[in-house]
Amino acid sequence: MTNQTNVKVELQFTRNLGNFESVRIALGVEDWVRSGENTTTATDRVFKFVEEKLLEKVQEVESDLKRKK
Repeated sequence: MTNQTNVKVELQFTRNLGNFESVRIALGVEDWVRSGENTTTATDRVFKFVEEKLLEKVQEVESDLKRKK
C-alpha cells in the first residue's frame, strides 16, 4: 500500500432567480499528487480544472435561462 497524498477541490455557484428561487451548480474533483508535484501544485492544477468546468457549466445554465425567458 502506498502512502499517497490526495487533494480535493469543490466549488459552487448560486444564482438568484428572484421570487425565492435559485439555481446552484456545484462541482468537485479529488485527485492525487502526481510525480514531480507537491501539494500546492497539485491543488492548483485541480482547482484550475474545476474552475474551468464550473464556468463552462454556469455559462450553459445562463444561456438556457435566457432562452426560457
